[in-house]
Amino acid sequence: MEEHLSDNKILELCLDNKSQSYGFNLLVRKYQKQLYFHIRKMVLVHEDADDVLQQTFIKAWKNITLFRGDSKLYTWLYRIASNACIDFLKNKKKHHHSDIDQIAESYLNALEEDPLFTGDDMEKEFQKALLTLPDKQRLVFNLKYFEELKYEEISQITGTSIGGLKASYHHAVEKVKEFIKQD
Repeated sequence: MEEHLSDNKILELCLDNKSQSYGFNLLVRKYQKQLYFHIRKMVLVHEDADDVLQQTFIKAWKNITLFRGDSKLYTWLYRIASNACIDFLKNKKKHHHSDIDQIAESYLNALEEDPLFTGDDMEKEFQKALLTLPDKQRLVFNLKYFEELKYEEISQITGTSIGGLKASYHHAVEKVKEFIKQD
């Protein structure tokens, strides 16, 4: 019954000093699975996804009192998770001083060794194509294609105009098609 509480009720519990830990526990239980898979599609490696998910919830915990309610709670959490993914990927590239092909190759190797990955060769090719996209473009693609979010929701998550999102998604689809044709 607790998992079915509305976001407004969970938020109310989070903002009350007497019930904030309980409320936040409910928030984590309600959103951790879908946030994990959202993050996992960006960082690919299970351990990295766990780390980014933990960072996401820590940031949400620290900033829950700043949530203004201008958007839905889940879009706010997705925005935190998406920004954490982008930051994680930037740091990984900076620390490893690798080009995109080396990073893509290391991600694919990790994905192939991951017992949780059940994809076939076609899925691996698709993932390889997605890895060629710039991080923000891949984020938009993932939110639209996998999460099936509306452009309005993606706009709230990314802070990008709907027109910009449509263009970004279109370019991502074209790049993925082109990559698959060439490969």
